[in-house]
Amino acid sequence: MYDSADLQEIVDEIAARLGASATLEDRSFRLLAYGAQHGDIDTVRQESILRRRATGEVREYFERYGIAKAAGPVRIPADAELKVLARVCWPLRHGDVTYGYLWLLDSGELTDLDAVAPLVARAAAALAQEARSRQDLGHGLRALLSADPEERASAAIEIAGPVTAVAVRESQERLAALWTLPRGVLARTGSPVALLTPAHLASEVAQTLQSAYGTAAGIGTTRADPADAWLSWREARQALRIAEHFPRHSPVARWQDLGVHRLLARLGQSDLRELAAETAALDAELAQTVEVYLDHGGHVQKSAAELGIHRQTLYYRLGKAERLTHRDLSDGDDRLALHLGLKAARLRTQDAW
Repeated sequence: MYDSADLQEIVDEIAARLGASATLEDRSFRLLAYGAQHGDIDTVRQESILRRRATGEVREYFERYGIAKAAGPVRIPADAELKVLARVCWPLRHGDVTYGYLWLLDSGELTDLDAVAPLVARAAAALAQEARSRQDLGHGLRALLSADPEERASAAIEIAGPVTAVAVRESQERLAALWTLPRGVLARTGSPVALLTPAHLASEVAQTLQSAYGTAAGIGTTRADPADAWLSWREARQALRIAEHFPRHSPVARWQDLGVHRLLARLGQSDLRELAAETAALDAELAQTVEVYLDHGGHVQKSAAELGIHRQTLYYRLGKAERLTHRDLSDGDDRLALHLGLKAARLRTQDAW
């Protein structure tokens, strides 16, 4: 892991040598260190220091200038609308990979940038070492998150709680750079991608990876003791399963918010098959009609509106479904059986976990 005191020392020296306000951020624009203020300050620098990271709008503005792939300093002009002063962005690259950014407010007097090049290289090397260390730790996640007590006992990872597990389905078209996630997040590729994160970062990490992969994500319940992280991981995978099949809980599903879907997610294929048999006689159109109707608690007007059909058409379809399933939609037990059967049918196509 990198030494935060060393990064702070580097930033302080750069700021002193150049006489410029300097901040250092990781690849996800999370603030790692900042130097003393020199001259004017803009809203972006203030927000970065106070909130510990830049806003999405500002990040998008900076990234337009190709900073992620630039081999050297990039001058970025001021933008009055965003309240951005002119600045220089120096990508922290090591081995042709960008691990972070050094930001320097520029009043037009930054001319001797080469003088701090060794310090920039030192900061980049420190962040690269952090990425390698995180990758090594990530390899041990398989054991830590295993349901086998003996395998968990063999996990050579020491982390502090509370922790939360996140599961994300990896996309073959888009591969996210897991090392760009905030410090303290451990990740392992696979199907699904496994992440173990400090509890307060769980939602942010899930959203970041979900956006990167373009797929669903599941978040387990926070565990105070990292030894129980495997329980959170099991919940995260099951929450992902629900997020992938039920739009209401997509794209990011939190285990604690799933209600009765938690029970469905725990069921094996044989149990799901038994429940789904209740609705086997329904074709796709009738199944959708009954599910929407039951999702709306039997509210005819809302159901017809969502389906885009007339109420008489809805009544006709419901009557036909009753005849095919030999169930009465005015009976509570029958409604429950059909509702669970329709939800189970959705999950049956999911591969066994």
